[in-house]
Amino acid sequence: MACRSTEEVFRDHLALAQAGDVETDLNRNFAPDCVLLTSFGTFKGHAGVRDAAQLLAEQLGPANYDYKTVVWSGEMAFLEWTAANDRATIPDGADSFLIQAGQIRVMTIHYSVHPPSRA
Repeated sequence: MACRSTEEVFRDHLALAQAGDVETDLNRNFAPDCVLLTSFGTFKGHAGVRDAAQLLAEQLGPANYDYKTVVWSGEMAFLEWTAANDRATIPDGADSFLIQAGQIRVMTIHYSVHPPSRA
């Protein structure tokens, strides 16, 4: 079976993240020994990805993500995103990805959580 391209892995990850399907995302897209470097610490392996996803869920709760910038080149991918609901807002999400042999090996994640905007 041929390895999936950076674009294929990246797009699959984004769709599964939007759907909130962490387990399928882990099994299809993340290397077992992946590393996430984030604003909130370093997370390692599939357990670390679960912990990082749980932290975001606790900070924000259910929300749709608005993908502002989605680009890739070679083994690298980059995402700018926002999210908001009645509980919190994230205006400045930025993630980068190193994708090798059809798996996310390294990911950086930055975001800050703010009170919801009141219109």
